[in-house]
Amino acid sequence: MYAVVDIEATGGNHLKGKIIEIAIYSFDGEKIVDEYTTLINPEVKVDWYVTKLTGITNAMVSNAPLFAEVAQEIYRRLEGKIFVAHDVDFDYRFVKTELNRVGFELNEPKVCTIQLSEKHLPEMESYSLGKLCEALKIPIPEEDRHRAGGDALATTKLLAMLLSDNKEAGW
Repeated sequence: MYAVVDIEATGGNHLKGKIIEIAIYSFDGEKIVDEYTTLINPEVKVDWYVTKLTGITNAMVSNAPLFAEVAQEIYRRLEGKIFVAHDVDFDYRFVKTELNRVGFELNEPKVCTIQLSEKHLPEMESYSLGKLCEALKIPIPEEDRHRAGGDALATTKLLAMLLSDNKEAGW
């Protein structure tokens, strides 16, 4: 079972930044069996450039749950699954750091859809999520780009294509 994850954060450094949105799609290799998306109050200001990229404002996260309030649910959805993301190290580091802060230890195996795409689609000029989805005709509505739910769903669809085309990969 895969947990396909995307986060949006206050910045790029997992030690300084905070998660402001997370989406987790549980994927059995053929279909999505569960999904979870929530905004998170980072307890710090969301900078203008993050708002410009994601559309997530300070007002949107001000009444959202704190990470500590959703950590157990997030951990439950990740535990025992393969953690998948587009640029997996970025998302994994943030989630692991945030979970560690509240007493959970994340040590799940990881799969990166960028690396899978590079291996199985060597002819691509770009391995950004947007460019891959465009080339492979995976729709991402513009309003869902750079939002955790939209990007995690697109990553799940990308993973499904890669798995169906490469069943001999053995995972």
